[in-house]
Amino acid sequence: MTKYKRNNLILFSAITLSVLCPLNVISKPLINSKFNAINQDQNNSFINKAIEKTGPSVVTIDAQKYVKKRNFSVDSQLFSDPYFERFFGLNSPYNNQPSIEQSQGSGFIFGDGLVMTNAHVVNGSDEVIVGLVNGKKLKGKLIGQDLFTDLAVLKIEGEGPWPKATLGDSTKIKVGDWAIAVGNPFGLENTVTLGIISNLKRNVNQLGIYDKKLELIQTDAAINPGNSGGPLLNSNGEVIGINTLIRSGPGAGLSFAIPINKAKEIADQLVKNGKVIHPMIGISLIDENNFEMNDNQVKVGYVVPNSPAEKSGIMISDIIIKVGNKDIERASDVVSEITKNGINKEIKILIKRRNRFITLQVIPTDISNLQNQ
Repeated sequence: MTKYKRNNLILFSAITLSVLCPLNVISKPLINSKFNAINQDQNNSFINKAIEKTGPSVVTIDAQKYVKKRNFSVDSQLFSDPYFERFFGLNSPYNNQPSIEQSQGSGFIFGDGLVMTNAHVVNGSDEVIVGLVNGKKLKGKLIGQDLFTDLAVLKIEGEGPWPKATLGDSTKIKVGDWAIAVGNPFGLENTVTLGIISNLKRNVNQLGIYDKKLELIQTDAAINPGNSGGPLLNSNGEVIGINTLIRSGPGAGLSFAIPINKAKEIADQLVKNGKVIHPMIGISLIDENNFEMNDNQVKVGYVVPNSPAEKSGIMISDIIIKVGNKDIERASDVVSEITKNGINKEIKILIKRRNRFITLQVIPTDISNLQNQ
């Protein structure tokens, strides 16, 4: 090939390449589109705006519990094995002095000095210290807690004005919406993680938790240790949930938050009454999916002895068809209707037992009455 032809070939190849792959595309680094959209204007991103709006209301909660001296016999054989001390936290009888156990979580101010957080953050505490973003630390008084929904309300002992979080509407969020988890773990100001909403009605029974009454928001925004009780925000900086659970081990990377609408309902009762009434009839429920029929039925999995359900005649394996005037499609429908009905007031429940339909009259009671039986 002549030098002239070879130069023409090189020139033609370069022109072709520039048409197929413009220089401005070739020279750009590959950037994840998710973060590219976020970072178009770092100085004015929706994350910045959200944190500026609600970040000042996020607080650190230090809970202290005074542990009294344990009464162990000096000659107890329990202390001859050092593994008991390591695994069970037992101190030597010679070192068995009163101590202070400390735990930490997050919360946010939602009213006039009122702080919303998780009940497990403050449960059993003798003293609670609330740390503000400006560095001030003030005592907090427990107004009330509800272990069944893992929510608590504190009152800051001090004078405002207080930076208040803007509460959103958790019924308006959708799967795929942005989720911003905020907390103050270990006293670090406004630790922020970003993700999306991946599920809206994750029943805690599906997570192996049977002593709570919750349908949770599931997100892939990481909730770090110490973030419990902090707010989950939407892209507008409004609180849509309270960070409460982390999935560890297999399937790790999932986080869960209590919907803010439910949290507001519980908080209002705690502020007014110091406690929450949970109407119950004393059954556990199983959602059974029939994929061939594209149908779902709700079956009774367990009946609490001497409960309103047992007294009315409800039995294990009964299929619940209707509660009050509501046709039942999911277990959450049963819980919702009984909650709306309240306690000490009769409600009709239609069940299917084998091939028979039976209508029963049940009078719900508060869960504390079931727990005390």
